[in-house]
Amino acid sequence: MLRYILKRIIAMGLTLLLIITIVFFIIRLVPGDPLSSMARNLPEQVKLNFYAKYGLDQPLIIQYFNYMKNLLLHGDMGVSLVFMGRNVKDMILESAPISAKINIRALAFGVTTGMILGVVAAYKRNRWPDYLIMFIAILGISIPSFVLASCLQWLFTVKYRLLPTVGWTQGPGQFKYSVLPMLALCGGSIAIYARYLRASVLDVLNQDYILTAKAKGVTGIALAWKHVIRNAILPSITILGPQIAGVFVGSFVIESIFGIPGFGQVYVSAINNRDFTMILGQTIMLNAFYILSLLIVDILYGFIDPRIRVFKGKK
Repeated sequence: MLRYILKRIIAMGLTLLLIITIVFFIIRLVPGDPLSSMARNLPEQVKLNFYAKYGLDQPLIIQYFNYMKNLLLHGDMGVSLVFMGRNVKDMILESAPISAKINIRALAFGVTTGMILGVVAAYKRNRWPDYLIMFIAILGISIPSFVLASCLQWLFTVKYRLLPTVGWTQGPGQFKYSVLPMLALCGGSIAIYARYLRASVLDVLNQDYILTAKAKGVTGIALAWKHVIRNAILPSITILGPQIAGVFVGSFVIESIFGIPGFGQVYVSAINNRDFTMILGQTIMLNAFYILSLLIVDILYGFIDPRIRVFKGKK
């Protein structure tokens, strides 16, 4: 298993290196620069001084090698071209934990709720709980998160005044400000996992080993947990990696709606302002997180299903 993990880590590093290279050159092909969005009437000499200070006057290939040298040797992602003097890594470390708190809560609640609903729908197949849960799942997939966010704001803030819409704080009362964003983000996860687990459970229930277990007298919770859920959950674990990244990407719009100073809001601001270094730094973090989530999913396979564990010399 250790050898397999090391191979995957090396592959992850090469993949991330390729992503950095592609993104570096793509964002430089976008017309304009930070000065074009901040100050269009600056004297030409001021612009030249700006380009020289941040190395933008050098050939693109030289800029690339300088950036990679600082990144690989020192972990330096550069400084923001819009927020003068602010280090990109420091800004990411300030905003990412805020997004992580909301997204982890949304993903945990969405996955747990979706799996429970999926199991219930499978065991109550072709009865009203099954129809109701599948109807909720269809709504969750069909309604975009920003539409759901607006509906939640109207219901819980405007109509009943139970939860705040904006006013994010880092203090003790922070949780109440994260409830509505969390609910808006987890709608898709609930729907996807309810549908996936329902289909998986129905497939497992028709397997011969389930009939054998029933013949041996295994019933109730023991049958559901040891033989049904543990085998049915594997396809759902497969989509956990993309779901993790999907929740973070989806939070870009949600953070703007609820006024949350998180990773997504900084990312959108960097794109609007053509802040090259900030865009690249945040892209690196987002892709590294996504690739790492895929590795975690692969490792989880071995704990959930012993049949696919990696042994020495085998895969």
